[in-house]
Amino acid sequence: MELGLTGKRALVTGASRGIGYAIAAGLAAEGVRVALAARTTADVEAAARRLRDGGAETVALTGDLTVAAEVGRVVREAAEALGGLDILINNVGGGMGGNTDEAWQHTFDVNLNAAVRASRAAMPLMREQKSGVILIISSVSGWQVGGSPQYNAAKAAEIMYARSLAKELGTDGIRVNAVSPGSIMFEGGSWARRKERDPEGIATFIANDMPLGRFGTPEEIANVCVFLCSDRASLVTGANIAVDGCQLKPSI
Repeated sequence: MELGLTGKRALVTGASRGIGYAIAAGLAAEGVRVALAARTTADVEAAARRLRDGGAETVALTGDLTVAAEVGRVVREAAEALGGLDILINNVGGGMGGNTDEAWQHTFDVNLNAAVRASRAAMPLMREQKSGVILIISSVSGWQVGGSPQYNAAKAAEIMYARSLAKELGTDGIRVNAVSPGSIMFEGGSWARRKERDPEGIATFIANDMPLGRFGTPEEIANVCVFLCSDRASLVTGANIAVDGCQLKPSI
């Protein structure tokens, strides 16, 4: 299927590894010029270099997206480097354990608030050109209980934010969707570390709660995101797309 994405300009946050990197790679494979953003300079530059070695046009940007001023700067630098912005992938996320104000604030800053701030910075650019796509990478934790309450609440808020923003921006030709991955396995990721510590527990989790009998991969999330960024998904906005293999609970 020809997606018609060649020449589009995208910013992917949290793009140095895992889902974010897979989305950046998937977009680049379709001819999109991609800005990769992450907190650690060496990691994001290495990720951008891997894509450039494959023939992609990329730029690496460093910023702590839990800091409001940093978010605006990263979006601005991406647009300047690419000559505009057609696609924003709000992928940065994570959390902090513990029932403290600090844990709640950090978890909302790195998930919902980072997406709100980046989207707000991108909106004028997209409104001016009367087109654009914003994706927010949420989680099945946004509607299934598991993990920390603050992470569940932040991911649920992201889903509602995406739908609310889609309503607001529809007349400007901008589509907004949430994508909710299930548990995704990749080298160096949290599930890989948990599997190394407790292989029997992970095997039980798969047997009991994953109907397909396996974890998902970053590329499976990226494939859906790339499609949603294209005009082939022209009527899809305000949606929350679960990419979870019908996973029955988000964590153990």
